[in-house]
Amino acid sequence: MSKPILWGAVLAAMAAGLGIGLAALAAEGDKPPMIPKPTPEQVAWQDAEMGMFFHFDIPVFVEGGEGDWPNQGHLDPNLYNPDALNTDQWMGAAKAMGAAYSVFVAKHCTGFISWQSDLYPYGVKQSKWRGGKGDVVRDYVESCRKYGIKPGIYASVTANAHLNVNNPGLVNFGKGGDAAKQAEYARICERMVSELWGNYGGLFYVWFDGGALPPDKGGPDLVPILKKLQPHAVCFQGPPDSPAGNTRWPGNESGVTAYPTWATVAHSGDGGAGDPNGKIWQPGECDAPLRKHDWFWHPKSEQKIRSVEELVGMYYQSVGRNSNLILNGNIDRRGLVPEADMKRFKEFGDEIRRRFGKSLAETQGKGEVVELTLDKPALIDHVIIMEQIAEGERIRQYVVEGMAAGQWQTLCKGQSVGHKRIERFDPTAVSKVRLKVLQCLAEPLIRKLAVYQVGKTPPPALTGVVKRP
Repeated sequence: MSKPILWGAVLAAMAAGLGIGLAALAAEGDKPPMIPKPTPEQVAWQDAEMGMFFHFDIPVFVEGGEGDWPNQGHLDPNLYNPDALNTDQWMGAAKAMGAAYSVFVAKHCTGFISWQSDLYPYGVKQSKWRGGKGDVVRDYVESCRKYGIKPGIYASVTANAHLNVNNPGLVNFGKGGDAAKQAEYARICERMVSELWGNYGGLFYVWFDGGALPPDKGGPDLVPILKKLQPHAVCFQGPPDSPAGNTRWPGNESGVTAYPTWATVAHSGDGGAGDPNGKIWQPGECDAPLRKHDWFWHPKSEQKIRSVEELVGMYYQSVGRNSNLILNGNIDRRGLVPEADMKRFKEFGDEIRRRFGKSLAETQGKGEVVELTLDKPALIDHVIIMEQIAEGERIRQYVVEGMAAGQWQTLCKGQSVGHKRIERFDPTAVSKVRLKVLQCLAEPLIRKLAVYQVGKTPPPALTGVVKRP
């Protein structure tokens, strides 16, 4: 066995047995471990923390909504008539919630086109809305830039009811078997993304729902288009060689992820809570509709709007667990976020700002012990820890202690930190707080160690997590 491998095993065993950091045990002359690192765009995406989805499609205008989407690909385009559509109002909802970015569903599984396009005759161009001249994508992107919300676009290439395509992007409703028709569909998808990625300026985020069928299996050749038109857009479930990097799905639509959650995965496209030994940086995004189980608006469904307590619980179990959170705004037939939904988004945003808008004290530092001295003793019940993720996730185990009545007392302990870890514990009066890193891959780089007094009973863990079929 070579020396580097031997020392790696020795260091790991010593760290586990002695409860001290790997960095402190590194032998002179050993090579530092190869730590996966994000792209600058992935760092910016993780800093954004919260986003807002906007689902809006022609099924909103018919009874039954999107539940019967395979039969919604040939509806009369004139049904689409959002006579009060106002994308500025959508941004008001995003701002109220505290979202830094958003994603508009420009083309969902029905195939209805929400921008000016001649891909095929099924979209706003064939509707009576705005005399066939309307372009929701343009309105949306302009409103994003007006209100300082980073724009993202969702366009499914794996399903299109108008063209009889179903998952995983095969013609004949998923059965395939027609090479010429499959090739034609692939070229349509390439032209579609060329329009969406090329006609509306730079995008922060591109959402692939379910990824994309690769070219060697009859899918569209998307990477060259992405590299040419949107080289700085992070992609959800994007191709393995997306230039700005990808994000991943945690495996449910309940807005939560497991603990511990890592930003790295073993294989591109993996979901779930990540892999601490993975070599690919692909952080998680937890998604959920505000109205339980409904991504698209349905009449008389206000009773499905999630409570503030449930939304705060999602925040703790997504942003507080090293992931992003994206909540859906159900756009109604008028083309607006309904009033009840707007109210709840604001209530949620206000509660997060109340809890974490200003810390009692905070610091930054490096090394296996980072200490924070308060101006005066105070009652605290939350700690936020953040790593400098541009240099990778280095911490593997840690403990946070507080100086209470002249003695160090354990407040909390855990594993993954990454972009952000929110820890909560019983209210404790302390004069100092210190973070002790017990195991790490290299010298810990602490971007933030902050303490808070929330003073409210934290929401319970969510139950009944809904998994995507």
